[in-house]
This record gives sequence, C-alpha cells and structure tokens, in this order.
Amino acid sequence: METKVYELDPTEPDLAKVREAAELVDAGKLVAFPTETVYGIASRVAAEPLVKLSNVKGRQDGKYYTLHIAEKSELSKYVPSPDLRAVKLAANAWPGPLTLVFELGEQDLRQQKTAFEKDVFEYLYKDSSIGIRCPDHAVAKALLKATNNPVVAPSANITGHPPPVDAAAVLAQLAGKVELVLDAGPCRYKTSSTVAKIGKKGIEILRPGACSARELEAKAQVKFLFVCTGNTCRSPMAAGIFAKYLAEKTGCELDQLEEKGYKILSAGTMGMVGAPATAEAVAACAAGSVDIGRHSSSALSAGLIADCDLVFAMTHVHRENILALSPAAAGKCLMLAENTDIPDPIGQPQRIYNDCAQLIEKAVNKRIGELAI
Repeated sequence: METKVYELDPTEPDLAKVREAAELVDAGKLVAFPTETVYGIASRVAAEPLVKLSNVKGRQDGKYYTLHIAEKSELSKYVPSPDLRAVKLAANAWPGPLTLVFELGEQDLRQQKTAFEKDVFEYLYKDSSIGIRCPDHAVAKALLKATNNPVVAPSANITGHPPPVDAAAVLAQLAGKVELVLDAGPCRYKTSSTVAKIGKKGIEILRPGACSARELEAKAQVKFLFVCTGNTCRSPMAAGIFAKYLAEKTGCELDQLEEKGYKILSAGTMGMVGAPATAEAVAACAAGSVDIGRHSSSALSAGLIADCDLVFAMTHVHRENILALSPAAAGKCLMLAENTDIPDPIGQPQRIYNDCAQLIEKAVNKRIGELAI
C-alpha cells in the first residue's frame, strides 16, 4: 500500500482534502494527522480498524486508546454527569494538550450503554471510565468534525519509538501502513499531551506532558460564592455550613478543601469590608460544629462574580443585585433556598439566628446533593 500525503495549511486547511481523510476514517482506514502536541493516527471505533491500528502500532490487540473530540461541548455526549472540577478543567484547558480520564457512575454507564452500539460502548468505556482529548489544531479539529463516527487517535509511532512531531517522522515509521498523512508542518509543543484523572484524591497525573500539575490544579479549582447584604451573618453562615457538608461529601478535612480543588467565598451587596461575623451568627454556627469566628466581610463586585462558578443568593433582591453587576452570571446565580428568601436575622435575638442557620443548613444540604462531586 502506498501512503498518500496531503500538504495542508496548519491554520486554514483545505476542507476538501480533510473531508476525503474523514471519509477514509469512516470507512475503517487509518489516517495520520497533526495535533498541537504530536502527530496521531485517526481510527474509527470499530473492531476491524482497531485491530489494524494495534497491528500498525505493534501493540497487543484490545489496547484501549483515547477518544478525540472536535469541540469541548461534545463532552456531555460521552460523560453525562462529569465531576464539577473536571467540567471546570475541560472548560479552561480544552482545546489543548490535555487528555482527561473521566469516571462514570452506574447510572451514567447504563445510559451510555443504550446510547452507543455494543462494540463502541465496550471499547470506549473501560473499567467504568473513558479518556477524552480535544486537540488545539485546525487540521485535527476539521478532521474530527468531518467524521461521522467516534474516533480514537494514539500517537503515530510504532510502540517503543518516539512520537513523531512532523510528517517526515510519521512516514519514516508508518509509510505503507496508513492510507494517508495530513502534513501541516511541525507540531507546536513537540511532546505528548498530559494525561490526568480527577477523583477523590484530587488531580492525578497519569502521564506527564505539555501541561504541568500546577497549571491543571489552577484551571480545575471550583469556586462557590454566597451573597447577602452586609456579609456578617447569612452569607458567612451559609459559606461555613456549605464547607462542612462539602468536606463530608468529598471525604476530606475542612482545611483540605482547597487542596481538593474547592474554594468557598462570601460577600455582601452593602460593600462593607473587614467586619467580623455577628456574635449571634458565630454562636448559631458553633451549635452545629461550624466555626466562622475568623470571618471578615468582603464587598461584592463584578470581578468576584465572574471569578466564581456558582453564586448563591440569600434572597431575590440579592440575586437582582448580583445580576445588575454581572448580567452574564444569570446561568450560574441561584437562590440558595430555591424560590424562598432566607430572612435577615440582623438585630434579632439568638433564637432567630438559630432558626436562620437551620433554614440555611436545610438549603445547603439540598444544594450539596445536587452537585456532581
């Protein structure tokens, strides 16, 4: 077999040639193509082409490879209920040199089993997980977008040899073994993607690559913001109670939450800075083993809202204040207690604060239960 080579512009590839390559992949043929890291071999997820792929790479038949997607929005097609941190990391790091391994629960696996053909499901989902990559290269994106089937794409090298970073290196190893090589010049990073998994242990680097662990941790951190008026009673109580239950759900200590990838903040619409929580709020939380004694009030700002992933308002008025500062936050700004306002206990006796804390705890429990963590 003679391997054809198409030279392409790395930023504006000839779409007719890309469509021809996609038709070959859909037909079960193998096509080498560039990504921002190294060149890969595109293969349709089906028994025959996967056997061919393993033979070309010199790997044992049945080897699992990473699914490649054209757009990060395709994630939900393959992972119905991803972990919040994984969603954040994918949003910040894709497209890019990162392969993410997602763990799926039994319910999601049952759903996926009905969504795909039997052999596709059994190949993509190994040990209740799936590895996915969304490359940052115009040729890779165009090829993946043009295919009509799920595509995997390991590096275009024979096992034990260096991954190729240009078309010449691909041909040196695979000439006559793949149908087509899309040549768009050298790869940007010239090293493999980082492979990472997010689980109870936080971010685990399964294979070092173009992204550092520190970069990934920063991009995966999920921030929750609680908002009331003065930020001296309701919102600090909510933040403290939320932290307690989030730590319990994730199986860690309170002081490990940031290490696990979660940050919990509170702020007030009044703009007060540096005020402590009221003594009554501190006492109400302490009764539930929550310590907010070191709280210092912060002012709500558009920047703070934009920096957070979920914003919980104590009342409808607070939500209106939040959206007035940041209209774009509508999709992530929720009432803590759904459609119910949590009344302000300021200036009231301790029992009113205790009742308020109980309302907050009930609402927090419900919200925590809704989170994919």
